[in-house]
Amino acid sequence: MDGKYVTREEAAVSVFDHGFLYGDGVFEGIRAYGGRVFRLEAHVRRLFDSAQAILLKIPMTQQEMSDAILETLRRNNLKDAYIRPIVTRGIGDLGLDPRKCMVASVIIIAVEWGAMYGDLYETGLTGVTVTVRRNSPAALPPNIKSLNYLNNILGKIEANIKGGDEAIFLDADGTVSEGSGDNIFVIRDGVINTPPTLNNLRGVTRQAVIDTARAAGMPIREIQLGLFDLYTADEIFVTGTAAELAPVVKIDGRIIGSGKPGPITRLLSKQFAECTRSEGTPIWP
Repeated sequence: MDGKYVTREEAAVSVFDHGFLYGDGVFEGIRAYGGRVFRLEAHVRRLFDSAQAILLKIPMTQQEMSDAILETLRRNNLKDAYIRPIVTRGIGDLGLDPRKCMVASVIIIAVEWGAMYGDLYETGLTGVTVTVRRNSPAALPPNIKSLNYLNNILGKIEANIKGGDEAIFLDADGTVSEGSGDNIFVIRDGVINTPPTLNNLRGVTRQAVIDTARAAGMPIREIQLGLFDLYTADEIFVTGTAAELAPVVKIDGRIIGSGKPGPITRLLSKQFAECTRSEGTPIWP
């Protein structure tokens, strides 16, 4: 926290911090596998891009942020972990004006992390489309990974009520956006499709899967998708740092494909796992 290493119990923020008061800040979710941090540079760059978009000055360089993340992992002796760097606007007053916050606050959390969806990677998730619409890029662009995640939480609440494992957002035009915490891919006739990253987050795991598919010669394209494309898909999966690559076998009561994780999804999942084991920034020099 702001250059000091503290225990979980000692970690605290001021009630006047604008990240706490207004969600005025940005964050990242990063994974470490087997002593390597997966795509650390891409995650840190995205953190700084989110900060730039809201005119939030991070009081350190991207290299210093990467070094601090690695040191946090070393001090916790973590080889397999989830890392959460957070930058808040800092301490201000009860007004909205960000100019009242003199210095941004930087927090890095590192914890042990396993398979987010447990056995569902083998059996598949149940997805539900939600009535809550994804934030408009004209209002709060989804590519700003901000501390204001209430839009995502509202979608997750609705999915919980409907008995779904994951919420699927549409935008105001009824176009498929993303899940509450992950990007979505739809496979039809051997072609992998995913929405362009205007109404959804430019996911690092999403890009890793795209890179993997292209390297393997699989046809993949970024196109607008609708509910019809979801309901008639051969396979569907979602990707995210926490979720990794997870199959979806049912949406809104419709069985997707065979009702089991499909062959392309399984292959990409295997290749992505190999990717996380073979690349990354070493935690220990």
